Amino acid sequence: MATPKKGRSASAQSKPGRSLALILIAIAALTGGMFASGHTTPRLGIDLAGGTSITLRAVPEAGNESAINKTNMDTAVSIMERRVNGLGVSESEVQTQGRENIIVNIPKGTNSEQARKQVGTTAKLYFRPVLATEVSGGGTAPSPSPTGSPSGSPSGQPSGKAGDKPEATDKGSGSPSASPTTQGRAVTDALKADATPSASASETAKSSPSPSASGGSADAAGKLQEQYAKLDCTDEKTRSTVGDTAKASDPTLACGQNAQGQWQKYILGPAEVDGTDVDKAQAVLNTQTGAGWTVTMDFTDGGAKKFADITGKLAQNQSPQNQFAIVLDGDVVSDPYVRQALTGGNAEISGNFNQQSAQELANMLTYGALPLTFKVDSMTTVTAALGGDQLQAGLIAGAIGLALVVIYLLAYYRGLSFIAILSLLVSAALTYTIMSLLGPTIGFALNLPAVCGAIVAIGITADSFIVYFERVRDEIREGRSLRPAVERAWPRARRTILVSDFVSFLAAAVLFIVTVGKVQGFAFTLGLTTLLDVVVVFLFTKPLLTLMARRPFFANGHKWSGLDPKSLGAQPPLRRTRRPAAPVDPKEA
Repeated sequence: MATPKKGRSASAQSKPGRSLALILIAIAALTGGMFASGHTTPRLGIDLAGGTSITLRAVPEAGNESAINKTNMDTAVSIMERRVNGLGVSESEVQTQGRENIIVNIPKGTNSEQARKQVGTTAKLYFRPVLATEVSGGGTAPSPSPTGSPSGSPSGQPSGKAGDKPEATDKGSGSPSASPTTQGRAVTDALKADATPSASASETAKSSPSPSASGGSADAAGKLQEQYAKLDCTDEKTRSTVGDTAKASDPTLACGQNAQGQWQKYILGPAEVDGTDVDKAQAVLNTQTGAGWTVTMDFTDGGAKKFADITGKLAQNQSPQNQFAIVLDGDVVSDPYVRQALTGGNAEISGNFNQQSAQELANMLTYGALPLTFKVDSMTTVTAALGGDQLQAGLIAGAIGLALVVIYLLAYYRGLSFIAILSLLVSAALTYTIMSLLGPTIGFALNLPAVCGAIVAIGITADSFIVYFERVRDEIREGRSLRPAVERAWPRARRTILVSDFVSFLAAAVLFIVTVGKVQGFAFTLGLTTLLDVVVVFLFTKPLLTLMARRPFFANGHKWSGLDPKSLGAQPPLRRTRRPAAPVDPKEA
């Protein structure tokens, strides 16, 4: 049994270069990936990079002031947070302030502009029938043909082929004649009063909608037509007021931007289906039918029935009254047309979507319906000056602490401090490259608490080195030479290091799960660096010390090596001897 153990030990000692080569290759690969991706620095959170802070105030609807309560506010916070993060914006903060305010902090970075736009317009989502539409400023909007000929296309629609109108169809249907299921909710809303408008887009634009179609009297319809004639969607102030006060049961005016960048105005019918009837929507790349990026949507049980009824009515109308508009806070984000009733409870919107436009529309459909209406009270730009000053102070403090650690290592461990410092540098290189790559891959953003977690990890890493070095020195004190001491000390040190790192990682994991916001950044960084500590100790520190033990400077116990037997108080090797045999009585012999 002794011989195989010695063989394995000798083999392990003779190939430490493999472990060192492995970790160096990993560092080179991560560094290459970092430069290849163009992300050579970690993404920064709002406290370090700056960003936008939005204050939203809940506005009660007439006769329903009690709707502003903790349950609805918490629901709104959850929807907003999922919606912003659905755009790939990480480290965003959404939290309530007081009874009726929600504060949204969005860090500067990828998709932050879209996030600001969607958070500010994420109150009420409706599906309404289109009664009339034309390009604002003159001219009738082109009508969508069954074959998808060019027509006006609102901003939420795909922008591939200019002006192609998206069509809603049954999910999984590749036939152009399939009816629009995904956005048929808007159609359901439009036909609340069993209206069956049949006029063309140009005729409808010139005449007022009928009382049955508008859900009101002829006077109200005439007033709406008058407002429609004067509506100028090219004016930003006008657009900000259109549709904001309209009830779901009333017809309304709305604006949307087509694929050519022109503003388009609409008369929309009453809504019978709203965003809460959408169970789930997602962007899907449809490779089977060649439709490209599409948006699929599933309805709730109640929404599926309403949707089927309305799409059946819309399918009987001519353009543009076979269209339904997806309206978010008075803005038309998409207006697909319908060919037939959709009864499957799910749908697919196809058109010239790209990945980004499909994802944005899916997010609006999934997370767009809030239990309350919100107004933007303020929107301010947060500068990184304060966070930068704090970061600078923290880095100075960390540098001072690291310098003190290095001085202590040099004074106490002398030559061994060379191995410890190299290990710290390897750990720092791994941490930096991984954090830089995590930014574009999972949206990780480095904030002040995360920096604190990285600084705390220096102590954890240094502890692992000290545990191993002390085990080796203990073996030398017992009279062993350096090379056997390095190998005998490793199993004992390894157990201690693993237990210590496991406890630290467990604490970081629990902290990450039970906390929110910036504290999660601290927990994430602490957990990541703890895992890297295990990698560095196993693949770098131990193999490097094995190689150094073969050098005369360390093997002969030079006084500056940190392993001098005399300075460690080592005793000469003690050889166990057999006890002297008891004297034999000659008489007994």
